[in-house]
Amino acid sequence: MKKIAIAFIGGGNMARSLIGGLIAGGHEPDRIWVAEPDAGQREFLRGRYGAHTDSDNLEVATQAEIIVLAVKPQVLQTVAEQLAPEIQSRQPLVISIAAGVREPDLRRWLGGGPVALVRTMPNTPALVGSAASALFANPFVSAQRRQLAESLLRAVGVTVWVEDENLLDAVTALSGSGPAYFFLVMEALERVALDLGLNADQARLLTLQTAFGAAKMALESAESPATLRVRVTSPGGTTERALAILRDGGIEKLLAQALEAARQRAQELGDLLGGQP
Repeated sequence: MKKIAIAFIGGGNMARSLIGGLIAGGHEPDRIWVAEPDAGQREFLRGRYGAHTDSDNLEVATQAEIIVLAVKPQVLQTVAEQLAPEIQSRQPLVISIAAGVREPDLRRWLGGGPVALVRTMPNTPALVGSAASALFANPFVSAQRRQLAESLLRAVGVTVWVEDENLLDAVTALSGSGPAYFFLVMEALERVALDLGLNADQARLLTLQTAFGAAKMALESAESPATLRVRVTSPGGTTERALAILRDGGIEKLLAQALEAARQRAQELGDLLGGQP
């Protein structure tokens, strides 16, 4: 991976997080190219990472064996159709991190045929090297290229593969939107802690460290979250009483409804963004 030339079409936050993760892992900066229309962003990318930059998507795409499409979903069709002749000519691995745009639509915009295409869904904690990313590969992606795609995404966190593209809608509902669910819980806990008498600094620090500690325990333990929950819930204690309130209030049902609503919206956006041939 370290000597593979990678081209990013788009130099926004997610592309920058991937570039930073790659370089931190030992990837040579002079093997990274970025197409970015904003001159200030290009200057930042050169100065911060030492990557090659250009305003021309095609010029950047010609340099690489892996092309990462990191533009907004609304402009992806225009970008893909511009790159289609280059993709058809050289058949590089194409990785799309544009949310919602499905493989058949993107492959059609890229000229059709046996385009090796991976869709992936890194979430926003990629910005701090802690992403949860799901990947889907079409049938034209070899085992070796799957490894390359996985290596790229693992530079910013953990990865899982799904074999059914439709499952990416569930991934969007779970890990794509998921950080906001946890932020909402932290926001609520912090606010209530103030009502209980803690000051703002105390409420914030204790809330954030508790969330971090719980996640770290779950990640590092061989036991399930359910088992960990039982271990910290003493019969007749404070935690048992608090959990009873949450369950009586329907927290599990609410989470199920929230994820289903997010999944349905992801499907709607995929229909909207894909359009028709």
